[in-house]
Amino acid sequence: MTEELVVNAENAIMGRLASWVAKRLLEGKRVHVVNAERAVISGRREAIFEEWDRWMETRTLTNPRKGPFHHRYPEDILRYAIRGMLPYKKAKGRAAFKRLRVHRGIPEKLKNREIVTVPEASVKRLKTMRRITLAELSKHLGAKL
Repeated sequence: MTEELVVNAENAIMGRLASWVAKRLLEGKRVHVVNAERAVISGRREAIFEEWDRWMETRTLTNPRKGPFHHRYPEDILRYAIRGMLPYKKAKGRAAFKRLRVHRGIPEKLKNREIVTVPEASVKRLKTMRRITLAELSKHLGAKL
């Protein structure tokens, strides 16, 4: 049986957390990320919102109903960020992505497990106080949390 990790995303920088988790997935471990809504994106609030609004507007010109479809919920945004760190077009990347589970909050079945924090992704490493959580971004994008 493969080793399972439970990683806490609270006060973790989303990109650094995503790269750390992707590395563990490629090593063959199963990873559960909890508290996804509390992960942090650094930068000015207005700039982050503008960038995501612009990204949400992209659609196919021939038929906008065909996509691309963009994620609004915090666990989906974090999951997609982790997928971006994996070689998803190769078999090993797809297999690694299948070993990933991202949760909003802490599910009942994971409450009594040891939860790991990633010191390299800590928000304390930021030199700026400008940041937003994934929950704030999701609310701005229209998710019903």
